[in-house]
Amino acid sequence: MEETTKALLPLRVFFFPLMAPGHMIPLIDIAKLFAARGISSTVVVTPGNEPFARPVINRANATLFATFTPIHLLLLPFPSSVLHHLPDGKENLSTFVFSHFTDFFKAVFALEQPFNDLLRTHLPDCLISDSMFPWTADAAINLGIPRLVFHGPGIFPLCVHDSLKLHDNFRDGNPFVIRDIPDTIEMRRHEVPMIFDALPLLKMVSESEEKSHGVITNSFYELEPAYAEHYRRKPGRRAWYVGPVSLCNEASEEKEERGRLKPHPEFAAWFAWLNSKPAGSVVYVCFGSLCELTSDQVKELALGLEASGHFFVWVVRGETAQPPEGFEERVRNVGVGLVIRGWAPQLVILGHVAVGGFVTHCGWNSTLEAITAGVPMVTWPLSSEQFVNEKFLTKVVRIGVGVRREGMDPTAVVGAEEVAMAVRRVMDGGDEASGRRRRVGEYAKLARAAMIKGGSSYMDLSRLIDELVTCRATAGGNAVG
Repeated sequence: MEETTKALLPLRVFFFPLMAPGHMIPLIDIAKLFAARGISSTVVVTPGNEPFARPVINRANATLFATFTPIHLLLLPFPSSVLHHLPDGKENLSTFVFSHFTDFFKAVFALEQPFNDLLRTHLPDCLISDSMFPWTADAAINLGIPRLVFHGPGIFPLCVHDSLKLHDNFRDGNPFVIRDIPDTIEMRRHEVPMIFDALPLLKMVSESEEKSHGVITNSFYELEPAYAEHYRRKPGRRAWYVGPVSLCNEASEEKEERGRLKPHPEFAAWFAWLNSKPAGSVVYVCFGSLCELTSDQVKELALGLEASGHFFVWVVRGETAQPPEGFEERVRNVGVGLVIRGWAPQLVILGHVAVGGFVTHCGWNSTLEAITAGVPMVTWPLSSEQFVNEKFLTKVVRIGVGVRREGMDPTAVVGAEEVAMAVRRVMDGGDEASGRRRRVGEYAKLARAAMIKGGSSYMDLSRLIDELVTCRATAGGNAVG
């Protein structure tokens, strides 16, 4: 009787994102996709991240899921023994400077036992956890719960990672060719993701994936079909492509406030400015939630944007590196540029008809959001897999233009003339720019088609849910927590 009752209850899935905007935002979106299918979805965050997660979840429950299963939020406190690694109570990677990232991850790994206890108490039917929590694999195995790995990057970077792990030829010299992938891609040592300099962590992440039920990725088959097939080809590997997950944000208020705690007072003014510009005439400039530029680089970027001859919206993050004195007022007064500080509603800006280009650090979320909006990119990677994403944009799908010369040291300052030239290559006319715009427009249509009923991502999620229901039935069901 208990097993029959369990089979009639909604599938219960827990989501455990790394505490960083680039990981939390897409995994919460995936939780929303599950909830829209009637799955009981629970997001696990630390108390310091509740102000970020709860408004998003409450808004989703209020606007999208009045007739669906609501999303729940569970708080997982850090142990008191590691609070000294979290100065001023900061619990999100976006609040740490790069030199203190090690402290953050020491605190994160101390969550292993508290999370194991939480999982044992609630016994969900499935766990979807960030790849940076490799210890969750054993916790799930011990409780008989299928664990899916959430990878932040797309499929192409994952294939590149596979090659780097297998061949290790990047340590032999510069440049080198990525082996055993569908395209000929050349890279340099400084473009290899940072995790390859942390071999014990890389080994833990790789082993945990091999022990897990499979991988779930924020991408869609039609964007990288050769790599979607290539990635699944590894014996024993199972992967589901369910993106672009940002498209689950259909309500205007969700798009406007995605990733922010409360409405911004200047929101209306920003869009009045955009509304005054011709279609495709504005370049949007943003380097994500973690990356910061040096003072010298900010100065050259400012001068380059001004010299490009195009309107621009520039999101400036951080307090140290600021545009030159008088720059912000000058460009605003003549109507050429708009400087936004700290945060911007990226989904809405990229989707605005006036925006025709995007200067980006090539983080995967930003990359996919631009593709979904049909906006070509100036690629400016700064760290981690961003350099790999740049290769995808410039060499594989050919919808991006690199701001740096080939082989240029990423620590070198990119001059104003180079910035202006890259912006013009994306924004001006001509066959090359028109080809990029046409290709990214086609991908935008394919992205939306993938997410609607019957599309590739919709069907991949359906297959995953069906499989998880079968897993529960085969296991006889867990006790309801």
